[in-house]
Amino acid sequence: MLPTELLSHRQNGEEIIPKRLKIDDNHLAIATELTSCFQEAVGKTQGALERQLSELEGDTPDYRVKRGLAYILKSSFCTFEVVSPLEPQMLRERVFALAAKSPPSRELTETTLTHIADELSHELEREVLPKQVREGLYADLSENKILTAFDAPAPHDLLHRYNLSQVQGVFYRASQLVINAHRNVPGQYKLLFRYLKLFQLMSYIEGDADHGFTITIDGPTSLFTPSTRYGLAIAKLIPALLHVTKWSLSTILQIRDPYTNTWKTGRFTLNSECGLVSHYSTGKPYDSMLEESFADKWESTKTDWVLEREVDLIPIPGSVMIPDFRLVHPDGRSLLLEIVGYWRPEYLQKKFSQVRRAGRDDLILAISERLNLEKAGVQLNDVPARIVWFKDKLLPKAVLAVME
Repeated sequence: MLPTELLSHRQNGEEIIPKRLKIDDNHLAIATELTSCFQEAVGKTQGALERQLSELEGDTPDYRVKRGLAYILKSSFCTFEVVSPLEPQMLRERVFALAAKSPPSRELTETTLTHIADELSHELEREVLPKQVREGLYADLSENKILTAFDAPAPHDLLHRYNLSQVQGVFYRASQLVINAHRNVPGQYKLLFRYLKLFQLMSYIEGDADHGFTITIDGPTSLFTPSTRYGLAIAKLIPALLHVTKWSLSTILQIRDPYTNTWKTGRFTLNSECGLVSHYSTGKPYDSMLEESFADKWESTKTDWVLEREVDLIPIPGSVMIPDFRLVHPDGRSLLLEIVGYWRPEYLQKKFSQVRRAGRDDLILAISERLNLEKAGVQLNDVPARIVWFKDKLLPKAVLAVME
């Protein structure tokens, strides 16, 4: 994402409109030129790269666009490393300690570097040159770090990332965000809810899978102490939302007027027709090897029950529960299966609380015998679900037994 100083937004009344680049020949040429600059800089210092980028910017009016694209390339596609024969701080200590024994001079400097290089060659059992010692002394400074790898994106992908970053920047100063995720494929919901949890966003969820969900998220400016980090967490949710087929959102913003230096209220809306492109993965088919192993074994089991992956959602007050599997019989019967493997006590408490609040009589809980439920404060006597215990692997026959 882009830092605040590289965001370009304009205001139309209370509506905030982030700048988005057209995917045209002009902007594709700029993206290509910048990408080539980074490719040529592989093996060179970050300082050398910055000087080259500064020359490309020149005094053209689109310097902010170039600077923004370069920032995305540098932060998301580059690997900068400290290249030194020894950790720079330790290397400085050895060189300075030896140099302090003699009066400073150019000749003695070269002698000192050569002496340290010889010592390191012996210690590391490989040749270390005086030049490497000199370059390694301050290799930990950002401008001296070496660009060791560059995973070049396609020019249009870079422009899409820039447009997405401009929109994400809107949410840095959000006071509240309301997302309406309309009826969608349940797996898409799960990906969205997973990112809500990953970014530790304070949310309230209402609705169900048949009609959709309304997700209300408190923004950073609604907290007692506004948090830039929390605003970034909300911004990170947007690429995950783009994987949902049909949705809309609205947010209220607190923005500072650059002329009067006063705070004003702004508004921003977005929906699934926005044309933005996500760079997030759609996720793995299974959350764990345990789930994948169970699904593989089910394929070879002789039964009329059909195993379906994450196709049902259980709404509970303020949240939602998404069972791992649904089991469907040709005669119309269906059951939900949730696998509870190895997890920390806080997760277990929340999981079993969800099961109790859901109050479903069609739910099967497969619980690992390795879990210390008593230590986690979990009691099973009031859990409204069928229980299947397993050790290392969950076997289909154990699930079938409790079903029948």
